[in-house]
Amino acid sequence: MQKIAISGLNATDNPAPGIPVAKSLKDEYDVIGLSYDPNEPGNYLDIVSKVYLMPYPSLGIDELFKRLKEIKEKEDITMIIPCLDAELPLYIKYQDKIEELGIKVVLPSEKNFELRNKNRLDKLSQDLDITYPKTYEIGSISELEKVAKKLEYPLMVKGNYYKAYMAYNIESATESFYKISNEWGFPILIQQVVTGEELNLVGVGDGKGNLTGAVTIKKLTTTDIGKIWTGITIQHKPMMEVAKKFIAQTNWKGPFELECIVNGSDVYMIEINPRFPAWVYFATGVGINLPKQLVDIANDKDIEPKLDYPSGKMYVRFTDEIITDFSEFSALMTKKEL
Repeated sequence: MQKIAISGLNATDNPAPGIPVAKSLKDEYDVIGLSYDPNEPGNYLDIVSKVYLMPYPSLGIDELFKRLKEIKEKEDITMIIPCLDAELPLYIKYQDKIEELGIKVVLPSEKNFELRNKNRLDKLSQDLDITYPKTYEIGSISELEKVAKKLEYPLMVKGNYYKAYMAYNIESATESFYKISNEWGFPILIQQVVTGEELNLVGVGDGKGNLTGAVTIKKLTTTDIGKIWTGITIQHKPMMEVAKKFIAQTNWKGPFELECIVNGSDVYMIEINPRFPAWVYFATGVGINLPKQLVDIANDKDIEPKLDYPSGKMYVRFTDEIITDFSEFSALMTKKEL
């Protein structure tokens, strides 16, 4: 049985995509978990047959290569699906060298990865014939104060790569500025808030300009940090056309998520995530197994695009508990595998 390694085993109030990706693959493949923290709940679920602790991405490519070689020797994994924002730059930059280890990845090019940076989405949105909210790039509090006078509150304070906060006054905008810049650096983006329905689309591109699968949902309820709690599948032709055009124009390879605000006929681009979202199992549940498509692309299989799915299917996230033995945690801490 082919062994597929996946990361992102966290399942707290800010869940990672790894567990839903593993659930989508476990019936056909032996799923190996790659974990950055012994506390991650996915380490102790039976959806992965084994777990290996990984060095933090901040330690660089040499430590990643060393660990991947060790795991390859023990498990003969044939593919990795990285699911976390922090690790993607390493995997994307060095994907050719990772494949030299005999480990396949299905990832966008560095050029495409940078194309969806938030400070470049204005140009990309124009190419896709949709609107990008008015956005200003800043690097200081004085610039923040000037831009804030041009936009009405509330406004969004965003990092170029990660993090976004809504600010209702200059005090909260300043606090968000420091939070993001201290963690992720500059530039900081100040963005107009647009109103409408929040629609998200998850899909996969084959690297040849083809959208192999996609599902659009509307968020019904979210957590305090904006993560979906309940949602519903919808058919939205403009969103699907944006996804097709995005894939055709960029030859995007791998998973992606479009986050948009839709108000009548207006579609506003908010963000493009270069990975599966944590709700990707929703797509699997309505008949479009996107992680499986990713494996098929890695194995050079012909894929019949799947873009049809039922509307009105509901997604409900819930919390659960598992009971395990502390010896498993200790083993993972000391041996770095479980």
